[in-house]
Amino acid sequence: MALAVLLAGLAPSCQSVAVTGRRQFNMFSLEQDKQLGADAYQQAMGESKLIKSGPQYAQVKRVVERLIPVVDDPGFEWEFNVIDDPKTVNAWCMPGGKIAVYTGILPIAQDDAGLAVVIGHEIAHAVARHGTERMTTQGLGNLGLAIAASQFESAAKYQQALVLATDLLVYKPWGRDNELEADEIGLMYMAEAGYDPRSAPAFWQRMAAASGGAGGGGRLAGYLSTHPSNAERIARLEQLLPRAIELHERSTLRP
Repeated sequence: MALAVLLAGLAPSCQSVAVTGRRQFNMFSLEQDKQLGADAYQQAMGESKLIKSGPQYAQVKRVVERLIPVVDDPGFEWEFNVIDDPKTVNAWCMPGGKIAVYTGILPIAQDDAGLAVVIGHEIAHAVARHGTERMTTQGLGNLGLAIAASQFESAAKYQQALVLATDLLVYKPWGRDNELEADEIGLMYMAEAGYDPRSAPAFWQRMAAASGGAGGGGRLAGYLSTHPSNAERIARLEQLLPRAIELHERSTLRP
């Protein structure tokens, strides 16, 4: 009942995702995106060791400041931080434009173009509003399961199996699709920002080598969990390269 009241209080909306044009359903407003992201970001930064100067900070700042002007900004309050954690190969962008880059991913990024692959991908998640879209999908899915369980004895009996099946057949494939969409959007953003998009497949090749194979694992498991395989990402990015290279060649931001 509480979930139903919550969902009923949100204004449903359909919109098109930037770059890909995919239609999405999101019951959260942009203001809610920004508030959710700001609250979570403040907590995460308070628990992290931040770098505020030096070459690593300067590199992240340089790439962020070159990417932001070319993104489809819906009115986010952009902010970035560099987290001093060489063992964590990760980066993320909260709803509303709050970016974090862990120092552990910088050696794999290697240079500004490689880092633009990473940050462009994470910014794409925020611009495409994947976070609150996922919350909408899961909220509606959980509500449906709860209604089924309350109305049908057989559904209640097999509720755990239904939850597992929903996760396997709906949420995980949907999550992988979102990752590939963020790859595509991020690739176009980095190309428009003047970074060579051919750096994207090369970055994922380095990720594959660092993780011991195409699927990922080991110390990279946190970054790659529920993500497509490196091989799948590389193949998809290579398909998109002609369009991205055209954008790159037209970019006025190339060095």
